[in-house]
Amino acid sequence: MNEKTFVIEDINPLDLYGVNDCNLELLKKNFPQLKIIARNNIVKIIGNERETTRLVAKIELMVEHYEKFGKITENDLAEMIDDNYKPSAKSKDDSILVHGNNGICVKARSVNQQRMVTSYEKNDLIFSIGPAGTGKTYTAVALAVRALKNKEIKKIILTRPAVEAGEKLGFLPGDIRDKLDPYLQPLYDALRDMLPPERLAKYIEDGTIQIAPLAYMRGRTLDNAVAILDEAQNSTEKQIKMFITRMGKNSKFFVTGDITQIDLPKNETSGLVQAAKILKGIEGIDFIYMNDKDIVRHKLVVKIVDAYKKNE
Repeated sequence: MNEKTFVIEDINPLDLYGVNDCNLELLKKNFPQLKIIARNNIVKIIGNERETTRLVAKIELMVEHYEKFGKITENDLAEMIDDNYKPSAKSKDDSILVHGNNGICVKARSVNQQRMVTSYEKNDLIFSIGPAGTGKTYTAVALAVRALKNKEIKKIILTRPAVEAGEKLGFLPGDIRDKLDPYLQPLYDALRDMLPPERLAKYIEDGTIQIAPLAYMRGRTLDNAVAILDEAQNSTEKQIKMFITRMGKNSKFFVTGDITQIDLPKNETSGLVQAAKILKGIEGIDFIYMNDKDIVRHKLVVKIVDAYKKNE
């Protein structure tokens, strides 16, 4: 009698077991000669060596499938149980950037979002400039997560300048992290759509994904990474220069922002506005300008942006 133990790491085991353990029951049905005991994230398999080894291979396929597609249906599992199953045989939608949580398919949803995807293959520094809701940051984060999942890079760096939008950080409760975490929340929100909670927590803990204010970037060289500077309209010329010169080997950099929502003091010029003039025409750098047609939030956002534009 042989016994093997499989430990499910970085993803919620319930996502593998299925609703009411339907996937687990399907495994038991197809491996009747084995005793399968699942407790939290540990699966214990007891039986003859050949069959236990075969089942462990199927569970590994399940984990691989979930990490790629964000879900496992009973039909998916039925295919995987077949010994003739080949992952490459599964149809692939090239427009999907990331298979997120709960079956979310993250893809470019506008012409200029698709331009960002295409530009990523050709350029190492991409500026995406446009109004709120156009998916500038979300698309950049999706491309970064895709690169991480495909093992093209080793880390993701997400940063924002710590500039208050009409509020003073010093009056917020807590230490510096407590003050800044809410400000960085949109970056966390995008990541939570695209990565299982357990995997995201591990990546943040071990530094694979780093989210920090822009000032923390000084002095670093970022190799094998995708780095994203969000809300760049609130960066000064020196700050943007500092950020983009952190670029190391095998790295891609995104700079995103909305030049209609600058919160810098009146005597400060936005570094994003200046960068668009200074860096224009340099090979390897691309500027993508989003517009009202790229807005993918509530339909009212389009009307709101248009109304403010007319007022200005």
